[in-house]
Amino acid sequence: MEIHEVRNLYGIESYYTEEEKMIRNTVREFVKNRVLPIIKEYWLKGEFPKELIPEMAELGLLGITLPEEYGGISLGPVAYGLVMEELEYGDSGIRSFCSVHNSLAIYSIYTFGSEEQKKKYLPEMAKGKLIGCYGLTEPNAGSDPSSLETRAIKNGNKWILNGTKMWITNGTIADIAIIWAKDEENNFHGFIVEKGTKGFSSREIKTKISMRASDTSELILEDVELDDSYRLPNTVGFKSCLMPLNEARYGITWGCVGAAWACFEEALNHSKTRIQFKKPIGSFQLIQQKLTDMFEEIVKSEILCLHLGRLKEKGKAKHYHVSLVKRNNTKMALNVAREARVILGAYGITAEYNSMRHAANLESVHTYEGTYEIHTLIVGKTLTGFDAIE
Repeated sequence: MEIHEVRNLYGIESYYTEEEKMIRNTVREFVKNRVLPIIKEYWLKGEFPKELIPEMAELGLLGITLPEEYGGISLGPVAYGLVMEELEYGDSGIRSFCSVHNSLAIYSIYTFGSEEQKKKYLPEMAKGKLIGCYGLTEPNAGSDPSSLETRAIKNGNKWILNGTKMWITNGTIADIAIIWAKDEENNFHGFIVEKGTKGFSSREIKTKISMRASDTSELILEDVELDDSYRLPNTVGFKSCLMPLNEARYGITWGCVGAAWACFEEALNHSKTRIQFKKPIGSFQLIQQKLTDMFEEIVKSEILCLHLGRLKEKGKAKHYHVSLVKRNNTKMALNVAREARVILGAYGITAEYNSMRHAANLESVHTYEGTYEIHTLIVGKTLTGFDAIE
């Protein structure tokens, strides 16, 4: 059985459309031929492989769900999810780059922007000529984004922004940042801040031992002066800065499945070729139990993703649906990566294999876009009617 055929052992393939499988297979080849050969080097160096950006744009991956009138390829939720799955099969940093650009930056401008803003930014973003990032999280505002401290003070027809954003994916390579801030009455506003704007700077976080092939940065705004034309006019308060997060979390649920498949396939292959006690370790009951448990959890997680995607197609997906799957799939992927490392033995701690890299990355994925605990409380509130936070 070919290694990718293992993924279809439960027959999930028949539930995808031909278009969905076509885009998935295209991205799978891209990851195989362009990402996997270089990702170890970039991960160890702690750099994002910017050389891939034009190729991703050429494949349409920088405007996946964006309507064609703005330069996108207008794919549906499941196709988008499959793209995220294949990208994270390569590395969480590659998927994060694409996810933040699409689901946070592009989504914000498309959903809350004026027509002038859409025409100015979106086509260039889909071409990869402009890269976006999303500035919500701050040093003192993580799980509680409502406590953000960045301020936007109105001065005539200008806005003066001051504050700091933290843990921002694409922060130093981005050409534009979506910045969320409170005005003097604590109302939330979103702004488009272009690289090079006076008072706006970024600083990459270099001490990470997770997501090393991702550009993660601090954004600093010091008396940044913006015309009102840079404000996203169609926001509706605090809810607006959470809506893009729900889109990004959806992509993460699929990405986790991709990382888990990568670890599982590596462990499965190793179990067939590693000889101990004069036979392959895959012939031992304990290893078979580990592999079966891993396979079972990945398949269940992919089914959760597929159903969530079909709900999104019908406009029926709720935020607590996304929280349920994000919570489940990040934990699943992290456990699978760790078990794969166990099967690989000492070899598994080296960068010659992928599972330890995925495990390190997934520590971040388990935390960002809402921690496991926060998503637990979101689902818990839905089940009980009681808000455990407030």
